[in-house]
Amino acid sequence: MKRGNSSRTREEVSEPAPPEADVRLGRRIRALRLERKLGLAEVAESVGISVGALSQIERGISSLRVRVLWPLAAALGVEPHSLLADNHEGGGDLYVVRASGRRDVPVRSEGIRKELLSPPGSVLTGLHVTVEPGGGTGQSYSHAGHEFGLVRRGQVELTIDGVVYLLKAGDSFAFKSTLKHAFRNGGKEPCEILWINMAKLSETRNDS
Repeated sequence: MKRGNSSRTREEVSEPAPPEADVRLGRRIRALRLERKLGLAEVAESVGISVGALSQIERGISSLRVRVLWPLAAALGVEPHSLLADNHEGGGDLYVVRASGRRDVPVRSEGIRKELLSPPGSVLTGLHVTVEPGGGTGQSYSHAGHEFGLVRRGQVELTIDGVVYLLKAGDSFAFKSTLKHAFRNGGKEPCEILWINMAKLSETRNDS
């Protein structure tokens, strides 16, 4: 028997892509949650929705409803309008850190400033480190991870495993963070370093 035209070739039906606005909003919500070190279950319970519903909002699969906006903003410690603002130059993005949205990392040593360059959830921790003349870490320290750095301005004395290196603008370095290390600026101008670490900030000591 000859088959009619009713037989169809199996085709893959792809789901329509979620709206870009929902995707951006979801990323912003997840970024804020990660910045505050809050779990999905913790925030979902505070808002009064399921973990699955919150996960779908963060992935842009589900739109954020008005009734969820206020409790979600409260759980994240922000104003509701800041979640919906199109111009979000101040930060709160899952993949991008704006220059105006950098956060300072607390340090104990004098003459050192660290600005966080990497967004929340990133595998790498990127820092913009400024060392004023005479500033430094003092004692050597170690922690988990790997280090990479590029001196962008000035000079710095970097001690790695007991060996002192004088690095100037354009010089770079890389070493295991488990090696004892320290740094100080013995020059007359501020030193700026692009510093990348594979460890999370919570895994490192903020002696520097």
